Amino acid sequence: MSLGREIKKVRPFESLEQEAMLNLLRTADVLAGQMGDVLKPSGLSSTQYNVLRILRGAGADGLPCGEVAGRMITRDPDVTRLLDRLEKRGLISRSRDGKDRRVVCARITNAGAKLLTELDPVVVEAHRRQLNHMGAEQLKRLIELLETAREKTNQENEGT
Repeated sequence: MSLGREIKKVRPFESLEQEAMLNLLRTADVLAGQMGDVLKPSGLSSTQYNVLRILRGAGADGLPCGEVAGRMITRDPDVTRLLDRLEKRGLISRSRDGKDRRVVCARITNAGAKLLTELDPVVVEAHRRQLNHMGAEQLKRLIELLETAREKTNQENEGT
């Protein structure tokens, strides 16, 4: 179904760019909502899940909290509070860096790693259900198009 019909738009979109952008936002919202439902039984939000995956990938050294924020898929304005909730659940730990006391490093705990291991097959299956119908070639093309769209924006944000 076209986005216009889905949202009951009466007039045409103002431009192809507007229609593409609104399609992208609507699709992201639908897919994110489905992932939220998948994660709900674990008591994790999608941003908390993202942080745990980032810290698992960082290994035993962990990462400074600012670096965690920079690697997140979706930006969260209050990463400190997000990390507080994960620490309170025992899924991460934080400590001051030995060389620079201003830096706080976050690390995934054994409990956090165990939870992710349990969620891995559930999340993989959810992604399959969401996008497998598109097939490999369409998915590769979609990835390429999304990366191209982000590339210009990233260059403008970096001042190049």
